[in-house]
Amino acid sequence: MFSKTCEYAIRATIYIAAESDIKNKIGIADISNHIEAPAHFTAKILQTLGHNKLVSSQKGVNGGFYMDDVQKHRKLIEIVIAIDGELLLSGCGLGLDHCSDTQPCPLHNDYKVIRERLKEMLQNSSLEDMAGKLKKGKGFLRDFIAN
Repeated sequence: MFSKTCEYAIRATIYIAAESDIKNKIGIADISNHIEAPAHFTAKILQTLGHNKLVSSQKGVNGGFYMDDVQKHRKLIEIVIAIDGELLLSGCGLGLDHCSDTQPCPLHNDYKVIRERLKEMLQNSSLEDMAGKLKKGKGFLRDFIAN
């Protein structure tokens, strides 16, 4: 449902929210490793998130990415909109431009329910909530290889 870029952005922001503060900044290599994304791609995503003030960064020897308390309270919907735009939350499930309640595509009514539930979940889930689950071991950001 989300683009790969958006998936990485959500993972990265949750990781940064869980691991950083103004004193503890996280480098690109660490972030990309923990979210299993290419470092150059992660850097571009974080640049976009930085322009949208969803993450902060500091250059230099002790530099990296971090979040302040306000950023940690941001909702997941803000990440999705910054990366994928609002079309995911309002568009047609078949990508049709003229689909509407009065002229629905075959998926319209079923997809509308899913889209509204997704939007509600994203509006009600903060980065801090997701980071808390991660810290408590109630979630993960990377695939595990079974032994």
